[in-house]
Amino acid sequence: MSTDSTGTDRGGRERPFVIVGASLGGAKAAQALREAGYTGGIVLIGDEHERPYERPPLSKGYLIGKTDREKIYVHPPQWYAEHDVTLRLGTAVVAIDPAAHTVTLADDGRVEYAKLLLTTGSVPRRLPVPGAEQDGVLYLRRVEDSERIREAFRPDARVMVIGAGWIGLETAAAARAAGAAVTVLEAAELPLLRVLGREVAQVFADLHRDHGVDLRFGVRVTELTGEDGRVTGVRLADGTTVPADAVVVGVGIAPDTALAEAAGLEVDNGVKTDEHLRTSDPDIHAAGDVANAYHPLFGRHLRVEHWANALNQPQTAARAMLGEDAVYDRVPYFFSDQYDLGMEYIGYVEPGGYDRVVFRGDPATREFIAFWLADGRVLAGMNVNVWDVTDPIRELVRSGRTVDAKALADPDVPLTDL
Repeated sequence: MSTDSTGTDRGGRERPFVIVGASLGGAKAAQALREAGYTGGIVLIGDEHERPYERPPLSKGYLIGKTDREKIYVHPPQWYAEHDVTLRLGTAVVAIDPAAHTVTLADDGRVEYAKLLLTTGSVPRRLPVPGAEQDGVLYLRRVEDSERIREAFRPDARVMVIGAGWIGLETAAAARAAGAAVTVLEAAELPLLRVLGREVAQVFADLHRDHGVDLRFGVRVTELTGEDGRVTGVRLADGTTVPADAVVVGVGIAPDTALAEAAGLEVDNGVKTDEHLRTSDPDIHAAGDVANAYHPLFGRHLRVEHWANALNQPQTAARAMLGEDAVYDRVPYFFSDQYDLGMEYIGYVEPGGYDRVVFRGDPATREFIAFWLADGRVLAGMNVNVWDVTDPIRELVRSGRTVDAKALADPDVPLTDL
């Protein structure tokens, strides 16, 4: 069976566009379809009971109590009915049948589709050690996870964070803001080492130490100890045990590809798509964390686990679902807030894929821009407590031109002149 961009099959029946994953990406796709003039049915299905919300506040403002719950949602509750979007919450999709153009729900119900968009996101990687299923072992992905973690961050608590990635460091900062004693355990030599490289990773190590965090690098967790089903500590490979009242695990996420794999779609570090976010099935698209999309600027597939992709990719996917020649080629972007440090990162660098880092400003002051270069070309830039520079940094990355490193480091030379 095939359908046209209006959602009508060869038998003349109108089938809806179905979005699996009632997330930021799913909600933005529904919005983009309506803004593009699509008047057919839209069914947005999610296994959470909350209407679509944004995840960055869960490790930032909402976690520390500065962001009201109502502000995390993508749309007000009435938006979906006003835009004729059928929102099915607390509903798990258990199978996709590409030949029949249907999705099967956990209650054995079926929903037909003309076009299907997967915005299933990702799931936290579990800690594969004994004791990891005890109470007090916490993962952050959903709003209720953020609330449980916030409850654990008390002034008298001993909080252990396993993993010094973005989630680990942001939750460590939130725990310190609540007055908890915080220890961060990381297998690598520095936090964010694969992402930022040694030169910039040191900035974040210094930041957390200056705020009283006990950072322990080059360590391996072998067991979570406990008593009466509740975690009491973390045992390391050297035999030492560090006491803990709560353990936050932030050892990465994995794309939620189970539905796609079972449906026979091409999967490789996510659901593989072309630059139009179309999967190996022409009537199925994917966007957000789950999509390993071909990026024409970089000439390779990229799976980006950040908010900006979930925000922006659905616009391209929606237009492509409607038959337009839409291409996703935005430069990757993400941001983080920790203590008094705010940063934005634009670009993409594979681990070890640069030959030098150029600083504009002094990293010791935590007010600077760092540029990752290869053969004189800017691959990425990160502004730390320096604002309104993302556009020129993005242009430097997109241009691919060589730049003078001395001028790049000189704050008196406007970035737009490079």
